[in-house]
Amino acid sequence: MRQWQDRKAVGDAHERRVAAALRARGWTVHPCGQGTYPPAVCEALRRTRSALRQFPDLIAARGSDLVTIDAKDRMPSTDTDRYAISTDTVNAGLLFTAAHAPTPLYYVFGDLKVLTPAEVLHYSAHALRHRSGAFHLIYTGQAHPFDEVFGSTGSAAVA
Repeated sequence: MRQWQDRKAVGDAHERRVAAALRARGWTVHPCGQGTYPPAVCEALRRTRSALRQFPDLIAARGSDLVTIDAKDRMPSTDTDRYAISTDTVNAGLLFTAAHAPTPLYYVFGDLKVLTPAEVLHYSAHALRHRSGAFHLIYTGQAHPFDEVFGSTGSAAVA
């Protein structure tokens, strides 16, 4: 159980950091997904393969723009030049994107770089694959800077 608690603590801290970075750029941010469910629902989700397990962590709006965010950080011991995103997460992200178009879903990584599920799938088709097939491995240099996607702190739009 300790490993899950450690991962959850890293993830929660990263979600707060991403939300603060979005707010600094004029976005209104609200949590969604597993972080908003009662413990009994979270426990049930952990025991299923439902795509609801990968529901985005945050929803944000600025003016008429609406986005969803899945904050993805890693344990400090796994720092490499590649992002590892589970195949289940990418598949759920593609389904979410299709079902909720035109609202985009963005993965925001610990270094505040950004990719979409479609980009993850595209880039991993041309890259090293995890031998188990359970993860897509994407070179970090292929991700977009946070400010390029969400605006810089000096460009916060007034709604």
